[in-house]
Amino acid sequence: MSKNLTSRAEDYSKWYNELVVKADLAENSAVRGCMVIKPYGYAIWEKMQAELDRMFKETGHQNAYFPLFVPKSLFEAEEKNAEGFAKECAVVTHYRLQNDPDNEGKLRVDPEAKLEEELVVRPTSEAIIWNTYKGWIQSYRDLPILINQWANVVRWEMRTRLFLRTAEFLWQEGHTAHATKKEALVEAELMNNVYADFAENFMAIPVIKGVKTESERFAGALETYCIEALMQDGKALQAGTSHFLGQNFAKAFDVKFTNNEGKLDYVWATSWGVSTRLMGALIMTHSDDKGLVLPPNLAPSQVVIVPIYKTNEQLEIITEKANSIIADLKVKGVSCKFDSRTTHRPGAKFAQHELQGVPLRIAIGPKDLENGTIELARRDTLTKEIVNMPDLISKIDSLLKTIQEELFTKALNFRDAHITEVDDFETFKKVLVTKTGFISAHWDGTTETELKIKELTKATIRCIPSDAKNEEGKCVFTGDSSSRRVLFAKAY
Repeated sequence: MSKNLTSRAEDYSKWYNELVVKADLAENSAVRGCMVIKPYGYAIWEKMQAELDRMFKETGHQNAYFPLFVPKSLFEAEEKNAEGFAKECAVVTHYRLQNDPDNEGKLRVDPEAKLEEELVVRPTSEAIIWNTYKGWIQSYRDLPILINQWANVVRWEMRTRLFLRTAEFLWQEGHTAHATKKEALVEAELMNNVYADFAENFMAIPVIKGVKTESERFAGALETYCIEALMQDGKALQAGTSHFLGQNFAKAFDVKFTNNEGKLDYVWATSWGVSTRLMGALIMTHSDDKGLVLPPNLAPSQVVIVPIYKTNEQLEIITEKANSIIADLKVKGVSCKFDSRTTHRPGAKFAQHELQGVPLRIAIGPKDLENGTIELARRDTLTKEIVNMPDLISKIDSLLKTIQEELFTKALNFRDAHITEVDDFETFKKVLVTKTGFISAHWDGTTETELKIKELTKATIRCIPSDAKNEEGKCVFTGDSSSRRVLFAKAY
């Protein structure tokens, strides 16, 4: 275990906070609750962006961009949405500063520079986008509109944690308009499936697909589809959501179209998004007490080569071999970094790349070149093996696929081992303390019961699983009848 990193068993929260900073992913900024995403952390986010962007475009979506500021009157047009975000909004009231005559060098708001209408800094973009769509949509021929934007949003959180919950964060938000309810529902489910595909095949994180209860839905949605993941400390994390908005926003912004029967109707809407919170999920699902563990599909560098040498002549020979390996790996689509820094000893380099989760590490010294072999180290299992030089490229190629698969399998086994069926409330409370994870239990379907359980245990209904089977039972809290189990957990 790294002497510089608190262990997960000792203090999971402290371990996470230290790891984010020490692995050079992000740090707190001068602005309360906001973060600076450092180059290494942003490189991982860029890999996520690239894959998601590809998946969105393959499903017919286009990127656009909408303003950061939303006039207050527009924001208030859809009442449930405005009410749901009201406590998190940052609002611009003035547009200019001036020198304070009583305090040289100090600035103050110019009282005469008050905005005619206050501007909300977007916590989400439905209002400004649906006001825009009103001008884009007249006929069924204009539909569907399949738009995504990559942006930042602001939600004035009081308790913040790097990546998981910050006052400003990066995300993508899709906003689509459709001619029929059926089309919109298909879209909402499709995008939830895209998120699940990305989480499992790129992030190596197993997720449970389902729908949220009424009290947990996105403000203004008729249905919220979600993917839920389980972190190593037994807490759940909502990894993505996709919302069926019905005609709520179309009615709020008077977005009508002439259908193919020549009649006026309101359009049907969806919105969906994932954010830099996924970085937190990635860290907490796979990492260990030595640092970050990255799945190869999202690692900025999948392989790092560290030279072991005493003379410049040896370094030149090793560099030539390293460049040859890098070129061969590039042909295979594998990203490789040669760490030729002269300011760090090999041991310090090993420690850094281990901390930053590089999937494979190669050490090359003069004796390796003489023997025609190379030492290959895996970050996930912390194991090493000697590989014959001619077999190296094919070995790396197959090993990266193995690591990706085994990280997913390990996380899946952990998740499945921490889903506990419970039929009475005393056991429910005990499992939350002793085992944690997801609790599969019957629920009577009422918001009152859901909120009471949350009040008593801090556990919420994470989702009603899409594959939940019909099963007659009794609510774990009230004893009233229930037709299927739902998943409870404490969550981030």
